[in-house]
Amino acid sequence: MHKGKFFITWLGVAVLSGGMFFSDPLQAEQVSIHDPVMATEKGQYFLYSTGPGITFYQSDDLKNWRLAGRVFAQEPTWAKSVSPGFDGHIWAPDIVQHQGKFYLYYSISAFGKNTSAIGVTVNTTLDPKDPNYQWVDQGIVLQSVPHRDLWNAIDPAVILDEQGQAWMSFGSFWAGLKLVKLDQSLTRIAQPEQWHTLAKAQRPAFLDDAEPGPAELEAPFLYKKGKFYYLFVSYGKCCRGKDSTYHMVVGRSTSLTGPYLDKNGKDLAAGGGSVLLKGNKDWPGLGHNSVYGFDGKDYLVFHAYELADNGLQKLKITALQWDNNGWPLVNEKDWLGYQSLLLKN
Repeated sequence: MHKGKFFITWLGVAVLSGGMFFSDPLQAEQVSIHDPVMATEKGQYFLYSTGPGITFYQSDDLKNWRLAGRVFAQEPTWAKSVSPGFDGHIWAPDIVQHQGKFYLYYSISAFGKNTSAIGVTVNTTLDPKDPNYQWVDQGIVLQSVPHRDLWNAIDPAVILDEQGQAWMSFGSFWAGLKLVKLDQSLTRIAQPEQWHTLAKAQRPAFLDDAEPGPAELEAPFLYKKGKFYYLFVSYGKCCRGKDSTYHMVVGRSTSLTGPYLDKNGKDLAAGGGSVLLKGNKDWPGLGHNSVYGFDGKDYLVFHAYELADNGLQKLKITALQWDNNGWPLVNEKDWLGYQSLLLKN
């Protein structure tokens, strides 16, 4: 919700020394990115992010990245009819592969408003050099309208359950984060509609329904591990550089539709959430994560704001580990040690 305006730039960065990347702005550039999500194809990693037309990158090792282009050459034709204040930046994508196709979900919105919609575009390959490469927009999956909906149609994340049924989590601020069942095409809401509340925070009773309110939560992401579905949520304020308070919390459930409980047994739909990762004095805010299993290892992908670089957002990828009780955890040295390298094309 509070993505705000920013421009994709790459400042600061990293050199390789003894197998570890260290900050050295005179040597190289890092990937500066908001809301990162990934997919793999033919040994290549593809990274998608908020930006003009959805910015994306390509890598074969998760460290060295090339700017590969943008998904949309022009904004979706329907964007301004949904959000008159839309400024060309497409927010918070998510990408899933299903039955030989890639589905890229994305958000059209404007700062501080729920004049929003989630769209989806489909391709058979992620490789821009493949002759079959072509994103075909399928239009709106769902839309939020001020004074009609007490939720915001942004920050989609799609997961398939054990029966192969697709569900989309989404939302920010307002009355919290939602889950809705998709139909077999993965491009529309299933009928009859099935909705669930995943997480929410306190909202003043008489606040105007068109206002986002003080409930600072967004960017749900669901991941299955063992017998549990894990719900990752970003709390706090993003996109404010050194003043960001963004951080990640988690809950889990044996059912995809919830309820999701934290380590103390509190429902995330009642304000719960166990902290997974918070910023520090050098990285004041971090969040909007995604989670993946690659080659038998789990990875947490997110953006973080670096104080030494005027609060600029940077890509972070780190190993996601699990404690003896099945809760995710992150080694601080791992995520602090990761620094991407933006290669020159």
